[in-house]
Amino acid sequence: MRGKNRIYYMGCVLLLLLAVFSGGCAMGEASGEKTSEGLEALAEGSYQEAATLFEEAVSDGEALVLAYRGLGLAYMGLGDYESAAEAFETALTHTDSRMPSTIEDIRLYLATAQYRMEGYADVIDTCNNILNDSEDGNADAHFLRGASYLCEGETEQAASDFDAAVALSPSDYDLYLNIYECYAQMSLSAVGVTYLQAAQSLTGDDTEYYYNQGRIYYYLGNYSEAQQMLIGPVEEKYEPAMYLIGKVYLAMDDYTHALAVYQQIQEEFGESTQCYNGLALCAMMQGNYDAALSYISLGLALDGTAGKQELYFNEIVTYEKMLDFATAAEKAAAYIENYPTDEAGQKEWEFLQTRL
Repeated sequence: MRGKNRIYYMGCVLLLLLAVFSGGCAMGEASGEKTSEGLEALAEGSYQEAATLFEEAVSDGEALVLAYRGLGLAYMGLGDYESAAEAFETALTHTDSRMPSTIEDIRLYLATAQYRMEGYADVIDTCNNILNDSEDGNADAHFLRGASYLCEGETEQAASDFDAAVALSPSDYDLYLNIYECYAQMSLSAVGVTYLQAAQSLTGDDTEYYYNQGRIYYYLGNYSEAQQMLIGPVEEKYEPAMYLIGKVYLAMDDYTHALAVYQQIQEEFGESTQCYNGLALCAMMQGNYDAALSYISLGLALDGTAGKQELYFNEIVTYEKMLDFATAAEKAAAYIENYPTDEAGQKEWEFLQTRL
């Protein structure tokens, strides 16, 4: 394994899905039975079940805008962005001029799917449509268009869109982090850091404020400051902060405290794929590979698909560390079939071919 992989170490990733599975049906139409069940499956992270339910909703003639929108979200959860884009485009064909907020909503998801497919010109076109039709602007559209311009090497246009997004949502920590991550992925971290510094200047005194400031310090690699910011939220058992302090301990190579944190999360909030992944990482880094595989197996046995991509990837890494390259390669082959757009998985599979 080369370097600290983004999934392996539960590090910073592009938070791009725009709260995709926020649920609800405020689309101006009543949903049918299958559509409602599909939305429930989405909320539970059961994306394959959701896709089946939305396909049945389409066949049953339920409200097609909602059904195709839901189908697109299910495909997004499954990592099938091409099918997701097709579903969103079909949903748009069933809208009309009386549904401006619905059209904007679906276009945002379409742009996200296009971005995941690296169709940056398509993203720019879709975001142009959103912004041309928006009276008040749209921070998400500016962000996605800016990210696409950046990938196309158009740095000035990217900066203009990012600044417009921040002007529209000046208190959105996710937005600042997303922008930084875009620059970091293009080896322009020094530019992206300015957005993190802007986020550091935000003020507040509640639990969420200290948690968000801890996130900023974590992204900056200042783990001691992140730890200090998270003390209060962790003592209050604020779940996101507890997960983050686990990542901080992992980044600090303090596996004993990280293990204790993930065990405490399980006790307080129950089982989760995220916790089992953290426990597996602790065991792996301590050389206890059998325990790591056991934690991964427990996580994969949970219902739904949310969080399982990381577990599948770390299963590959564990077998690789055990020098069982044949099993690792077999797992990697299955991984890239299930997650074909993940570059880390593709690189891992290519690496393992050299070890057989």
